[in-house]
Amino acid sequence: MILAAPPVDLRPAPLVVDVEAEDDGWIVAVPGAEAVARRAAETALGWVGGGAVVILLTDDATVRDLNDRFRGRDSATNVLSFPAAPTPGAETDAGGNGDIALAFGVCRAEAEAQAIPLADHLAHLVIHGVLHLAGHDHEDDVEAAAMEAIEVRLLAGLGIGDPYRHDHRDGAPGAKGDHG
Repeated sequence: MILAAPPVDLRPAPLVVDVEAEDDGWIVAVPGAEAVARRAAETALGWVGGGAVVILLTDDATVRDLNDRFRGRDSATNVLSFPAAPTPGAETDAGGNGDIALAFGVCRAEAEAQAIPLADHLAHLVIHGVLHLAGHDHEDDVEAAAMEAIEVRLLAGLGIGDPYRHDHRDGAPGAKGDHG
C-alpha cells in the first residue's frame, strides 16, 4: 500500500496587523506613523512565520500603567509586548501573536538622543516587539546578539540602518533597559 504525502500548504502565513494611534504626537511627529508600524510588523511577522498583532501608539502614562500592572515596574518604557494566549488544542502557535504598546515621549527622547529619525526608531521597536511575541529575548549576551542580528537584517530590508552601530548598553537612552 502506497500512502500519499499529505498536501503541502504553499499559501503564505497570514499577517494581520492592526495599528491604533491613541496619542496624536505619533501622527504629528511621524507622518504615516501607522503605515511605518504596519510595514515593520509585516516584515517581522513574515520572518517569524506569520501572526496577528495589534500595535498601540500611545503616551508615556499609558505605557507606565501597563508596565506597572503587568510587569510590576512603575515607569514608562519604550515598548511593551504582550503575547497572545496559546490557541486551545494547538501544539504550538507559530509566529508572533499579541499586542505591542509604544510610548511616544520615551521613544521620541530616545530617537533624539541617538540622533535618528523617530520613524526609524518606531520601525525598530515594532520589529523588536514582534520578535518578543515570537519568543525571542535578550536576557543574556548570546540571546541579545542573536535578536539584534535579526533586527538589523529586517531593518536593512526596510532601508533602515543598524540601530546597534553605537553600543547603548551603558544605560543611555536607547539602551536595552526596561522594555519587554
